[in-house]
Amino acid sequence: MTKTIALAGKGGTGKTTIAALLIRSLLKRTSQPILAIDADPATNLHLALGLAMPVTAGEIREEMMETAQAGQLGVTISRHEYLNRKIRMALEEGDQVDLLAMGRPEGQGCYCAVNHLLRQIVDEMGRSYEFVVIDNEAGMEHISRRTTKDVDLLLLVTDPTVRGVKTAAGIASMAREVEVNVKRTMLIINRVQGEMPPPLQAAVDELGLEIAGLVPADSRVNELDALGQPLLRLNGDSPALQAVEDMTARLMNTI
Repeated sequence: MTKTIALAGKGGTGKTTIAALLIRSLLKRTSQPILAIDADPATNLHLALGLAMPVTAGEIREEMMETAQAGQLGVTISRHEYLNRKIRMALEEGDQVDLLAMGRPEGQGCYCAVNHLLRQIVDEMGRSYEFVVIDNEAGMEHISRRTTKDVDLLLLVTDPTVRGVKTAAGIASMAREVEVNVKRTMLIINRVQGEMPPPLQAAVDELGLEIAGLVPADSRVNELDALGQPLLRLNGDSPALQAVEDMTARLMNTI
């Protein structure tokens, strides 16, 4: 059965870094490829995974809408078949990780019907994988518009600041309001240095979410990010990688 893990958090918290390290850790626990979905319009998960930038689902949707409005889609192929074929062709296949980039959640027109088809196709693709990891933007537009499937585990990523934790609280509230079955929500505090100061600890306690892990600040991660190198190249001495691997080992018993 497919397990879907989504990550969300405000910009600059290292959410994509955590997503890449989580994928690396999951690769040790499955013999199958992992489906990574970049649902952040900023679209930079491919860099962390060392993959080429794929054509986005948003671009494909726009192309299909323009083709259909011009009457050039034809009658021999349905919109579902057209979108399904294009999305599968856009899938960037790596050695162990396949990447789908969602791009913009919608354009200027009404995309409700197309987004419904897109969700169906992404769900169908996901069933072929043991793990699906979704890197969302803070607003979780792709989840709230149901262009991704239900979520087994939502990981909210924050930096070690009260402001970051408050933002995570807002995202947690939003997750409860959208019409998606988020089975479990947990908090990851990234770039931790030493003990958390009392105001930060108080904000975390007030949030009331179980902490999935504390990930220490890691100069090697910063170095690879600065050079645009994939984080899959981190060696086992990386404190951040070790923390995420320990976290992953614990989480596998809960989802």
